[in-house]
Amino acid sequence: MKLKIKLPLLFLLMLLILMFSIGMYLKFVFAVYSPIRGTLLDSRYIALLLPIFAIACCIFIILIIYIYFCIEKPIRLLNTRLEEVNIVHPMPPLALRSNDEIGELYKHFNKMEHRLQLAHREQADMIAAIAHDLKTPLTSINGFTELLATHKDLPETEKQEYYDLIQGKSEYMVELINDFSSFTKEKLELESMVAKPVQASILFEKIALEYEYELAGLDYELTCRHSFTENILLMVNEPMIRRVFGNLFSNAVRYGGKNKLKVYMTGYPLERYAYFQIEDNGMGVPDKDISSLFLKFFTVDKSRQIQKGGLGLGLASCKSIIEHHGGEIIAYSSEYGGLGIRFSLPRAAQR
Repeated sequence: MKLKIKLPLLFLLMLLILMFSIGMYLKFVFAVYSPIRGTLLDSRYIALLLPIFAIACCIFIILIIYIYFCIEKPIRLLNTRLEEVNIVHPMPPLALRSNDEIGELYKHFNKMEHRLQLAHREQADMIAAIAHDLKTPLTSINGFTELLATHKDLPETEKQEYYDLIQGKSEYMVELINDFSSFTKEKLELESMVAKPVQASILFEKIALEYEYELAGLDYELTCRHSFTENILLMVNEPMIRRVFGNLFSNAVRYGGKNKLKVYMTGYPLERYAYFQIEDNGMGVPDKDISSLFLKFFTVDKSRQIQKGGLGLGLASCKSIIEHHGGEIIAYSSEYGGLGIRFSLPRAAQR
């Protein structure tokens, strides 16, 4: 029960108990004794009022005890915990059994503390991932430059090979830094994202037409189908959603691993959401790695990442964009043999 209901009911109950006690007491007094005549300061009046005063004091003490144990003490414990928040060495979550506003406050605090710990862990993982991804090409560059510096009599053709390798590693580092900068910039853009009503069928057909030509140029095949009607509207930021499709198609092409890659794009409405699927017949992803695909900097195969490029932020970016729109995104093993990605977008309210 909420405090805004519980406290007034408690005070009303105490008031009724007090009035009932006074009434029963006065009934007993006037049944036994004849009415007392005299001033209010008469000792007989004072003696009659003492039990009433005692009842009022007991009720007041009960209220004080309740307020202390059910309101003041939990808030004091929460204030103490706020001073002791430690995201590096997390403490056990606060426990409170009540289902009132104080209980909800404890639950929200536990969720906030958990999010802070996740953010701290993500920050540490991000720094470690960036350091790891930059360390590999830097080590190669240092090795090649040291080789060129200590062996000045190398043939020109061999020197040129080393220069080309250094240039390739440098370009890879620039790409990593650009990917990270784009990801952080996108996070800021999402905070000020403006959504507008978009017809689901038109959005689907635009995306299908764009990537059908693009994949055909790479000698890949795109198959599309949807069951959206004209009255299905989505409240979305179209450039952001296009970015999601761009990342998904790019991943399919980059990691599909087949010369005759086929990509399947599907759309359909279900209850209050519109669903989109991108599947392929490529190499797929091991089942043990599917749940980690949307983590920042996660890649199934580090050697493939270096060969194909990318920092492992594409799917993390998709997840962030879809969740900001109020939808969900999942990965699964497609029936076509490769990887499948399904995401949902809430439908706009019908006028």
